[in-house]
Order: sequence, then C-alpha cells, then structure tokens
Amino acid sequence: MPSMDPHHAILFEPVRIGPVTAPNRFYQTPHATGFGWQRPQSGAALRGVKAEGGWGVVCTEYCSIHPTSDDSPHAFLTLWDDGDIAPLALTAEAIHAHGALAGIELWHGGAHASNRMTRLPGIAPEVQPALFHLPTTARAMDRADMAAFRGWQRDAARRAKQAGFDILYVYAGHDYLPFQFLSRRTNDRGDAYGGSLENRSRLLREMLEDTRDAVGDTCAVAIRLAVDELHGPQGITSDGEGREVVEMLAELPDLWDVNIAGALGNDSKSARFSEEGFQEGYIRFVKGLTTKPVVSVGRFTSPDAMAQRVRSGVQDFIGAARPSIADPFLPLKIREGRTDEIRECIGCNICRAANNEGVGLRCTQNPTMGEEWRRGWHPERIAFYQKRETALVIGAGPAGLEAALTLGRRGLEVALAEAGRELGGRVLREARLPGLSTWMRLRDWRVTMLDKLPNVEIFRESPMSANDIEDFGADHAVIATGSRWRRDGVGVLGLSRGEFPLALTPDDVFAGAVLTGPVVIYDDEHYFMGGALAEKLRRAGHEVTLVTPQATASSWTAYTDEQGFVQARLLDLGVRLELSQMLLAQEEGLARLACAYTGRAKEIACATLILVTGRLPEDHLFKALGDLPGIVRVGDCLAPSSIADAIHSAHRYARLLGEPDLPPRREMPPLRSLHRSPP
Repeated sequence: MPSMDPHHAILFEPVRIGPVTAPNRFYQTPHATGFGWQRPQSGAALRGVKAEGGWGVVCTEYCSIHPTSDDSPHAFLTLWDDGDIAPLALTAEAIHAHGALAGIELWHGGAHASNRMTRLPGIAPEVQPALFHLPTTARAMDRADMAAFRGWQRDAARRAKQAGFDILYVYAGHDYLPFQFLSRRTNDRGDAYGGSLENRSRLLREMLEDTRDAVGDTCAVAIRLAVDELHGPQGITSDGEGREVVEMLAELPDLWDVNIAGALGNDSKSARFSEEGFQEGYIRFVKGLTTKPVVSVGRFTSPDAMAQRVRSGVQDFIGAARPSIADPFLPLKIREGRTDEIRECIGCNICRAANNEGVGLRCTQNPTMGEEWRRGWHPERIAFYQKRETALVIGAGPAGLEAALTLGRRGLEVALAEAGRELGGRVLREARLPGLSTWMRLRDWRVTMLDKLPNVEIFRESPMSANDIEDFGADHAVIATGSRWRRDGVGVLGLSRGEFPLALTPDDVFAGAVLTGPVVIYDDEHYFMGGALAEKLRRAGHEVTLVTPQATASSWTAYTDEQGFVQARLLDLGVRLELSQMLLAQEEGLARLACAYTGRAKEIACATLILVTGRLPEDHLFKALGDLPGIVRVGDCLAPSSIADAIHSAHRYARLLGEPDLPPRREMPPLRSLHRSPP
C-alpha cells in the first residue's frame, strides 16, 4: 500500500482559526456552483463530497445578505430572512458530516448587482452605472443606508451561525460593495466613509466588528480582501493601499483570505494565461503583517508546490476552488500517497463558463461535478455491473478514454482500440496550441488510471473496420471516433454552405500543411481554436489576420473569463483583427468579406485561408454497422462539442449502462394554493 510522502505531512497539520480548528491546511475557498438558493440539496451534496474528499474547510458560494444584492439570473445563495436558515443548514450539515469546517460567504455586490429579480435600486458608495448587465444606475448610500447595511450584515451573520456555519466571511473581493468603498476609483465621498484610506476602510472595519458582535466567540470571522485590483496607482495595489489596509486591520479578523481583483477573470485566470501559484507575488507580504492565518489561491495542483508555500511562509492554508472541482478527493489522495491518481485541474475555466451562463457547475476533468444530487454520481465510487460482459471501445480520444475507464471501473472486460500510436485524440493536437499544454492532463490521468485496471486492454495502431467490430463480438461496442473540421464554411452565424476549394482547416494545419502568407483565419466557432491558432501562427512568423462575424475575437471565451486576455494578446502580437465581418469567398490572393451588419463588401489579402467554423462527426464507422445491437456513439462522434461535453457524454453512457435512463432529479418547491391572502 502506498503511504504519504513525508514532505507533504505539513499539509495535514491542524490550524486554529479563532475559536475553531481546521483539521488540515486544505481550504476550499468560496466558489459558485450555479445552484444557489433555488437548489439547496444540489449545493449541499456538492459541498459534502468535497468534505468527504478531505478538504478541511469547505465554503459556500456568494450568499446575499439583502434583496438589494440580487445577481439574477446567476444563481446565488440568500440569507434575507429566517426562512433561508433551514436550506443552508443542509450544506453545513453535509460538510460537518465528514469533519470539515463550514464557511459561508456573506455578500453584497453593490454596483455589481443590478437586481433584475427584486427590482430594487442598487446601492453603492456613490452614484454610478451598474457594473454589469442592465443600463441602470446604483444610487449613493446615505447615513440611513449605512446603518441599514450594517444591520443586514449582523442579521445575516446571526442566521449563518444558526444554520451551523463555523466561518463567516466579510467579503471585500471582486469589486463587491466593501471593496467599492475601499477603492478611490469608486469612492469619492466627502463624509466619514470617503477621502482618506482610513475613512474608506471604515465600513470594512465596522463589518468585521458587527459580524463578531453578532456571532460571539463561537464562529470565526474571516475577511476576503483583494489586495490589488490591477488598475495601477489610481486603485488598490499590493505595494500601496492594499498593504496599508492589511496593516490597519491586521488582527481584527480570525483569518485573511487574500487575492487579486478587478475582473473575476484576474483571480480565476485560466492556464492559458497564468502559471500555478501566479498570485504569490501580490499576496506574499500579508503574513508578515498579521499573526492570523492566511489563505490564498493560485490553481494549485502540485502537492510539492503546496507544501513549499506553507514552509516558505507564504500562506497557512492552500486555497483552492478549481482544483477542488476537478478532484474533490485531492487531499485524501495526497494523505494516502496516491498523488498519481489526482485528477489535476487543467485550468480551462469551463467551470467559470457554467457560472457565467447561469447553469449548474461542470468540469472538463470531472464529469461527476454538479451531478452529485441530481444524478447521484460520486467521483470515486460507481456501481459494479452485474453481468459478465465485454465492451469494445473504438477511439482513444477524451471520450473513448473516459468510456473505457468507466466501463472498466464497473467491472466489464474492456478492449480499447486506437488507430494511431498515441492515445489522446484531439487533445494531442489542441495541447500543442499556446498555453494549452495542461490539457494533456486529460489524457495522462485517464491512461494512468486505465493502467491500474487488469480488466482493460489497450490496442494501439489498431484501426477497426465494421467487419472487425462484428468479428470481435463484444457485447457492447462504443464508437468514439471524434470529429473533423468542416470545409464548407458553415458556422455559428454563417449557416449557408459555401465553396472554398483552396481553404484549409485546423486539421490540415495540425497535419503539417504548408502555409504561405498572408494567412487569414475565419473564426465562426468563437471558442479557443481561432484565437489560439492565430497566436500560434503569428509566433511562428506568419502574417495573420483573424476574421470573425462577432464584434470581438474568440467571443465565447467571455464565458471562460478569457476573452479580454485573448484579444489583448493577439493585438500585442500584431495579429490583424477584422471584426463583424462575414466570409463570402476566397479567390486567388484575396478573401472577400461583408460587414455582418450592413453587408458592405471589402477585400483583404489572403494567400492561405483557414476555416474555423463548425465540426462534423466522424461517424462513418457507426453508420457502416447499421442496426447491429449494442452499438453506441459517444463524445464528438455523437455531437461535436467541448471536451467537457465529450467526456460527460462517455461517462454518462458507461455509468448508466444497464440502468434506467431517467431524467435528472429537479428540486421543485412545494405547491401551494393559488388562493392566498395578499402579503
């Protein structure tokens, strides 16, 4: 049996947080789930799995303290009245059931909240436009508002304590209301809450004191502070006012949770634009200014890096959101010496996309994330298949690897046939794009786990025909042959087929096609491929123009919090952007475009045209098998999509094999009579 590496033992030391003690240094920081107050059982089950996996502290997502902080349509928790206590108690109980501490993020968004559900006017330090969503304005808080706000914080803290939470947050991160008071960019008040930094931090100090008064000495009071908002000297900086705030309030909270702010994408920056532990340079100073424990994040996936952060005095807790989503059992695997089994976060931010789209949490690496309650899925346990049957999986891309692994874990005898020498399918190509090397972890983890299963055999360089599959005689045949990029220009906005006989696709580029300049990439898919391919070719010395019918480059990456970084990088590299332009035709030496709004035509120089539009399933093998029983398609072969969807598709098939395919459970409020007295 493996045992824990002694270098990692420091991660399992208990740490005191005011009146409570965390059993170890693994701290799941607040992160959204997409469940919110509408789906308390889903949220409780998700957090409970984290605690079961060994996280010593497990926190909720943002929990609104008042109806003036409404983030609809995005899902958020509420502590608006005593009726919210019981639903939130489900989460605290699920966390406590496994010996972890339960933390709750008490939240007011200020100008971040446009209150589309409650329709109440927003509040802020000063009159200002709402920061997101509607073209509305937040009003400036007066003295009565300040007193009311402090009361809301106290009431929410009292309710959180009653619900069973151990750690209560005063939340001054991500440009939320307390931070709006701190920053000169959003606070030019002339009263006791504006002007000097001491005045601008007054509300934060009062919130800490009020929260402490409300809960007494049984709950810990934590603060999350963005020590740098990445707006330069006109804002909070880690070597300026961010440092001074920590000095002012150093001993008031029981714990400091520190990060960077500005847009949410700065804090949860994808692997494409950041390294593991990338926030250290901003937050390193904090421990030198306080005796209280410090937690910070940075997409930590390496146990050695985690232990080093603690030993070097950077932080006391390893904060994590995304790594705890990719592998809720990360701490337990380190404790048991199974670090090779950690399902490492790849930093793709598909989890952030789910929140930004207003749907339940999903993860590329972990297909069970978000399915704990509604489908009863567990990341480490799966029902054994009751029959002695065999399965043949054709294609070792993400979906094929996931299907083989899940079927193998269920006890079937599995053969995995891959036409090429290397396993990984599309990941082998996409991980070669700039910043996406971490995506290879998808392949590596699954191959590692497959190698541990004696009932799975992998056959490389083994292309399969329909006759081969029939002759193999498996009880189940899973076709996971992936997809190919379209050559007809059909994409998200350009739905009419065109003729582009000279055009290439990303498949051609990855296969080594010779490119001559200037290169034009037409992106009507809008995820990562168009922008990443433009970056790759520009770095290789090509003159590159990215054309898209959208108003921004790689527009869908706004959901993964990457779009601004993508466009800035392309511009910095000298990639020419032709925005809001539809592709009409390719002719010798040029491409003809038309404005997506006016239809006005133009021509640009083009020696090589690369179409990044839609994809078609590679399903010829499936079709050749006709109605042969036991044949299924999974992943891109079924419906080309993200890798997250491909893996989920394969996992769902394999987990449900032999089980009824029932709709996922939904949390529905109890029905009440329509004949009610007016409120």
